[in-house]
Amino acid sequence: MEEFYYLGVITKPFGYKGQLTIFLDTDEPEKYRDLDAVFIEIGDEKLPYMIEDIQMKSDNNQAVVKFQDVDGEEAKSLVKAKLFLPISMLPPLEGNKFYFHEVIGFKVIDKEKGDIGKCTDFIDISHQPIMQIDCNGKEILIPAIDEVFEIVDRENKIIYITAPDGLIDIYL
Repeated sequence: MEEFYYLGVITKPFGYKGQLTIFLDTDEPEKYRDLDAVFIEIGDEKLPYMIEDIQMKSDNNQAVVKFQDVDGEEAKSLVKAKLFLPISMLPPLEGNKFYFHEVIGFKVIDKEKGDIGKCTDFIDISHQPIMQIDCNGKEILIPAIDEVFEIVDRENKIIYITAPDGLIDIYL
């Protein structure tokens, strides 16, 4: 089964021809201006919807979308539905930028403490995601912010970090 990533949400109807306003939850919404289709979460399923037209708005990561064969009341029923795309469609990241799912299992090496374990998951708490690390059965939580990550070595599956002073000591 294909894995998906969250792209955004349908926020409201737009006009009277079945168009919908969507919010794209991404730092680079322009990368999605040529979408042909998305998956919409309805109940427990993600169903494919073909895009007839998409127009990017200049403000707040929004676009106006017209889905094929979706008009009037059906369009209104999709408001607040979440949008997804297959993980295979994620734009590749380079350097120290990474998607959380791609570094699960990577070894984590701190500048001061050395090898502190493996990344097991991320907790997405409001605007401050947290990296979970398993250090021989003990959990270490590190803020997932740019200032912490020094090098992401995809080839060797290692993340080099500089944790805030004293943070790792709290857990060990």
